[in-house]
Amino acid sequence: MKGIILAGGSGSRLHPLTIGVSKQLLPIYDKPMIYYPISVLMLAGIKEILIISTPHDLPNFKKLLGTGEQFGVTFDYAEQQSPDGLAQAFIIGKEFIGKDDVCLVLGDNIFYGAGLQKLLKNAIKTVSEEQKAVVFGNYVSDPERYGVAVFDDNKNVVSIEEKPQNPQSNYAVVGLYFYPNSVVNVAENVKPSYRGELEITSVNQSYLANKNLKLEILSRGFAWLDTGTHEALSEATEFVKAVEKRTGLKIACLEEIALNYKWITKDALAKKIINFKGDYFNYLKAIIT
Repeated sequence: MKGIILAGGSGSRLHPLTIGVSKQLLPIYDKPMIYYPISVLMLAGIKEILIISTPHDLPNFKKLLGTGEQFGVTFDYAEQQSPDGLAQAFIIGKEFIGKDDVCLVLGDNIFYGAGLQKLLKNAIKTVSEEQKAVVFGNYVSDPERYGVAVFDDNKNVVSIEEKPQNPQSNYAVVGLYFYPNSVVNVAENVKPSYRGELEITSVNQSYLANKNLKLEILSRGFAWLDTGTHEALSEATEFVKAVEKRTGLKIACLEEIALNYKWITKDALAKKIINFKGDYFNYLKAIIT
């Protein structure tokens, strides 16, 4: 399975912070925002990752992430000329996806919780063995603000509504999606919405119509943070800071994930970070000694 991170858009809700820099390059405590969705893909065991962003911002992502060698993965890059909807990611990434299944994660979503790795692996297994799409649901108190999923006892989705006035469920569909390879064809046949965008909800509804859409629930022990506003950005920073201070462990430390998977060696990492300073690199130096 391959991974795509959609890191485009103008970030207009965060102006003036995002006038000169991509939202996904803003700091969430001690690392750039995009580290968090990358970590989700890496925890899922995905090593081939496509970063999609604007022509203006893409050079900065390349400067930050490079080829991905330092994390034991491979990064490819593609331009999204204009923000024409989340489903456009599969059209832009058609050549990158090839004949593989694919996971899409939004560049401003943060996921944290015990058992996340298992949930991700289960999603990949469902896509591979059953050729069903998998979305994730998080219980929210204000479901009318989100795409809302209703599901049966076997976690098969029976309906999805976008920002319903009278929600039939409290489970919001979050920015993490696993699809079989057929998603490319599905996306290519999606008609633009009233907003003129290719909606991810339309993709999900296509799988739903064929009874090929399942839901994985993020339980109470999970945190899902959408960092699209100034308040949410601040809350995410405080959350990561609190967890890292309390546990002494880093969230979304890409080098540590790569070490745990044996995608990189301690010796290779030591050579790359020898001249770097700061808490993040001091943490890495401690775990390789």
